Amino acid sequence: LLNSITMNGYLNSIIKRDPAARDKISIILTYPGVKAVFFHHLAHKIWNYRFFLIARMISQFSRFMTGIEIHPGAKIGKNLFIDHGMGVVIGESSEIGDDVTLYHGVTLGGISPSEQSENQRNSKRHPTLMNNVIVGSSAQLLGPITVGKCSRIGANTVVLKDVPEHATMVGNPAKNIITNKDSSFKPYGVRDINDNK
Repeated sequence: LLNSITMNGYLNSIIKRDPAARDKISIILTYPGVKAVFFHHLAHKIWNYRFFLIARMISQFSRFMTGIEIHPGAKIGKNLFIDHGMGVVIGESSEIGDDVTLYHGVTLGGISPSEQSENQRNSKRHPTLMNNVIVGSSAQLLGPITVGKCSRIGANTVVLKDVPEHATMVGNPAKNIITNKDSSFKPYGVRDINDNK
């Protein structure tokens, strides 16, 4: 499923983004997000062969083991890092680009899944996250929206509309409070921690 070169790059990408990551073996053995991504690769491959029940069973086993629910139909790019992970839900038609970071409690969900279910089948109803997006804990991204590359979604933010590239979104409903062309990994705040203003 994941060759050694790809796995090595994936683990290095986590070490770059998580100061608590000390070595690769501890990441493999103790990070639920890594296990969830591994199981998703397996479930997604089986889903694409149209063995839907088996794919769903694998995703449910992964959910039981990790507390992270990823629908096997979701399309996920390389180096997805789900930090802590408990309570993350990624819906069926979600699309996630490369080097995306999600924190615990994040939902990539639909808007009205219990209404007109027949009409919604096989339609795009979950978010698309472009490359290098960071989504803070318990943020809710709902509907077939697109979050532009290098955007930051603050903790507990509710996003119902498209997000431009390099935006920093906070609040409910989400508002863009800053556009920053700096694409470096900055998950914890809007301002530099040395900024005493």
